[in-house]
Amino acid sequence: MELVDAPHSKCGTFGFVGSSPTAPICLMDTYKRLPLKLIKGKGCWVWDDKGKKYLDAVAGIASCSLGHSDKKLAAVLRKQLNTIQHISNLYQISEQEELGEWLVSNSCAEKVFFCNSGAEANEAVIKLARKYGHQKKQISEPIILCAKSSFHGRTLATISATGQEKYHKGFEPLVQGFSFFEYNDLTSFINLQKQIEENGPRIAAVLIEPIQGEGGIVPGNISFFKHLRDLCTKHKILLVFDEVQTGMGRTGTLWGYENLNIEPDAFTLAKGLGGGHAIGALLVKEKANIFEPGDHASTFGGNPFACKAALTVATEIQNRKILVNVNVRGEELKEGLREIVAIYPNDLQEVRGIGLMQGLVINEKSKLTPTKIIEMAIKEGLLVISAGQNVIRVVPPLIITKNEIRKILKKLNTTFNLLIN
Repeated sequence: MELVDAPHSKCGTFGFVGSSPTAPICLMDTYKRLPLKLIKGKGCWVWDDKGKKYLDAVAGIASCSLGHSDKKLAAVLRKQLNTIQHISNLYQISEQEELGEWLVSNSCAEKVFFCNSGAEANEAVIKLARKYGHQKKQISEPIILCAKSSFHGRTLATISATGQEKYHKGFEPLVQGFSFFEYNDLTSFINLQKQIEENGPRIAAVLIEPIQGEGGIVPGNISFFKHLRDLCTKHKILLVFDEVQTGMGRTGTLWGYENLNIEPDAFTLAKGLGGGHAIGALLVKEKANIFEPGDHASTFGGNPFACKAALTVATEIQNRKILVNVNVRGEELKEGLREIVAIYPNDLQEVRGIGLMQGLVINEKSKLTPTKIIEMAIKEGLLVISAGQNVIRVVPPLIITKNEIRKILKKLNTTFNLLIN
């Protein structure tokens, strides 16, 4: 087969004659990109370069909280670009202070550190946990406990904290200081804790998702998390939540921890915080507020432009009563997905999730794969994404309407009908 380059472009697409184009030749081959080029978006819809329209139930992987090309967000950011967009943290930043005030006023946290992504936020909390172990517990080599099947980012420290071996391969030696227990399994956690602390305190923190995302959309068990909170309090261990995907209304409450009736000592944010713009954050209670000048920093973290985007998302969530919409639309989505499972019981197993973070679990014996489902859905004008080995993740913008939920369900049903029948 003949390898061809796109004409008139050093960064053209390449592929084999007769096949779909793959990655542009100027980009590193780090993504399995679908043969789909999206060039425009409005609300919950996007269009490709051929003019075809798609209902977006991916939302930038749960990032575009207000959908695409939101009028309010666009107007605010145009104004911000004409005012100031970056000055660095060498100086006071009013937009950062305003966003920080909103976050602490609407959460259990008391202080905020801003960065650019979820991975960076989790890097920050890993450093914080280690300092806490050294400073508050006099541990020479602090251990952070994490859950199996977790996901915390792609940097070397955050993949080391991720409880999935597939992300580790090829990047050894990993960062030391992490141990893993079974998610939602109190016996597994207690046994691991006892094993590590046989000869004295060594555990500084627990880093855990209130709902596992990349692990397959697995909600936290309320009883497990209650006992986990009690154990961390008893042993003076920091309880840290990775709310990168669950935060900012995705589950129908502002924060995922609210679904578990407990409060963490610290939690991380990104994705939906900026509504599609790059911003991350680490929020802490006073007991975890131990960073000092020089301990951590970020050149672009908390810049005026990103903070204005996040503050707009925050205020719009409140002004438009978006949390109510997430709860109502989330129930409609879950019920509709359950009906689809009932239609195809040999291929689909169950529905898991909270709010607009839902997962459709494929039976292990089914010949269906997430890739086949995603590709067929694209043909039907629907964008969905996988989570874990056998789950289709549905995470549309938080502004989605009842009619658009119906369209997601109709397109999914058609997708399965075509694949199975």
